[in-house]
Amino acid sequence: MKLTIKEIAKKAGVSPGTVSKVIHQYADVGEATRKKIEEVLHQTGYWSAQRSKSKKRKNRIGIIYGVRVHFNHPFFVNVMNAFSKEVGSLGYDLVFFSSETDKRNYVKKCEEAEVDGCMIIGGDEIQQSIEDLDKSDIPCIGIDIKLSGNKSGYIMTGNKNLGKKVVEHFYLVGHRKMAYIGGIPTTIVGSERTAGFVQALSEFGLPVHDDWIEYGDFTERSGYDAMHAILSKKNQRPTAIFSASDVMALGAMKAIREHNLRIPEDIAIVGCDDIEISSYIPQPLSTMKQDTDKIGKLAAHMISDLINGVLASSSIMVDSELIVRETCGGKR
Repeated sequence: MKLTIKEIAKKAGVSPGTVSKVIHQYADVGEATRKKIEEVLHQTGYWSAQRSKSKKRKNRIGIIYGVRVHFNHPFFVNVMNAFSKEVGSLGYDLVFFSSETDKRNYVKKCEEAEVDGCMIIGGDEIQQSIEDLDKSDIPCIGIDIKLSGNKSGYIMTGNKNLGKKVVEHFYLVGHRKMAYIGGIPTTIVGSERTAGFVQALSEFGLPVHDDWIEYGDFTERSGYDAMHAILSKKNQRPTAIFSASDVMALGAMKAIREHNLRIPEDIAIVGCDDIEISSYIPQPLSTMKQDTDKIGKLAAHMISDLINGVLASSSIMVDSELIVRETCGGKR
């Protein structure tokens, strides 16, 4: 009698995750619960088949960073910290793969490294080798990258809603002239944040000024240059700025001050990511906080469940939160 983990869990009256822990001999399951599950596993003949299959596993998860995503990116650093801690508690080790060339065959590398699954950190372009991995039989979980394979899932911040929240806040405190400094517009994250910002302006009946929308590459210099470009326009200047990253917002703040404008009295600004320095600079930056801890923990459990056949292909959108500090007060 061949059953899935979900069916075993139903017979034992427990969760699929608890069954998975017993199969992989984790210690944090009560003795009575363990015995009940083991009895069902023996009765159904699942135990021997699953044990045999588990011997082939190495309890390794591969980590792949997309093109031009740096290890020190504040958002991904925090996600990885939460992920590595949580996935370690589930009994997995991590194997990092280089992404220096788009010719790398990730399916082959995963097979050579004997990983049970992969976490893929999204970049500004999707390599063919990542698409091939997504379509393979190797379980994958994506962060800021939409995967569609039969054994894949992904987690993202709700980026459209993120932009809407900023516009709504600016609107409620009196701003009607809003500008936007976005990330690379060809990426999923970049395009969705822009779309959310533009859509929100339209919903509030506010004009969309194309010359008040500039893009950067998530560096402080690019935020500085983008803000200078917006303030150099001959038409009216905006009174509020949404920057798609805190790092670019820091550059934008420098440019605003060089134009002899005050923050937030003349121009309010909100960043995104809530990086640590944002709350410690002389004028703490208001920001959209992404829940990196939740994203990392969800990724750990989802990849484990994909590996163990508990979870089918799925996607999760995680909500964000506006952190109001000193840079986005009401319009004066």
